[in-house]
Amino acid sequence: MTKTAKIDLEIIIVNYNSQFWLKKTLSTLKEYYLDKTKRTVIVTVVDNASTDDSMKMVSREFRWVNTIKLKENFGFAVANNAALRETKARYVMLLNSDVEFTEKSNLDVLLKFMDDKPKVGIITPRIEFTDGEVDPACHRGEPTIWASFTYMSGLENLFPTSKLFSEYHQTYKNLRNIHTIDACSGAAMVVRGELLEKVGLLDERFFMYAEDLDWCRRFREAGYMVVYNPEVTVIHHKYKSGIKNTSQSIARKTRKHFYDTMLQYYDKHYLENYPRFVRSIIKYILVVKKGAL
Repeated sequence: MTKTAKIDLEIIIVNYNSQFWLKKTLSTLKEYYLDKTKRTVIVTVVDNASTDDSMKMVSREFRWVNTIKLKENFGFAVANNAALRETKARYVMLLNSDVEFTEKSNLDVLLKFMDDKPKVGIITPRIEFTDGEVDPACHRGEPTIWASFTYMSGLENLFPTSKLFSEYHQTYKNLRNIHTIDACSGAAMVVRGELLEKVGLLDERFFMYAEDLDWCRRFREAGYMVVYNPEVTVIHHKYKSGIKNTSQSIARKTRKHFYDTMLQYYDKHYLENYPRFVRSIIKYILVVKKGAL
């Protein structure tokens, strides 16, 4: 489908060697949303130089999908930006290739919410694991030094209803109600397209992780809200997007990368606010956390 200014929503999916999960994502997206919506929606898959047959599968089984094929894997932010630079849609959704849609995944609910509330810059559905528990990454506070400490030290788990100790994932809020949050997950987030030029695209310094945190922060700094809306739910098969092997060793490697990215985020947003020794302490803690995996 040709991109025009009349597009209500463009869904961008980054793929890297995730043939099985990408097929599930596209199949369920079509069954539970695209075949039912009256909105004009297009889907774009950006391939990060996969070596499996995932793009052949897309061409063969999902001819309605637009594709962008990159020659090298430069990460999540670069791949999404390749599509974001070209979009003409009123709203844009970043969607992981390991997300499954169900009868509770009507994205029109999110779009209507944003239509009615122009100060909402980003909205996220409730992202659940297969056991029905919420993926905490879709419901986060700003990772200040204190919030990060309470998370990594386990205080958040001990006092999940305390605002003082659970700010990292804001678990003191009612996860069944609509409310503002500081940040959500790039696994499933809807962004107001008209703000892309004002706020900017994803920061390509982040290869994977924290680019969504950083984007949400920049939207808030521009005066727009980030909203969590559990009236819409999707399922996240975590640690399966973008990898051939879904073993525990791969999951551990991914989590280690998460800790590296936390230091990058600190350097961008907090380095100038604290003495240099604070960074050394943070780096030491993150090295210990990585080693404990």
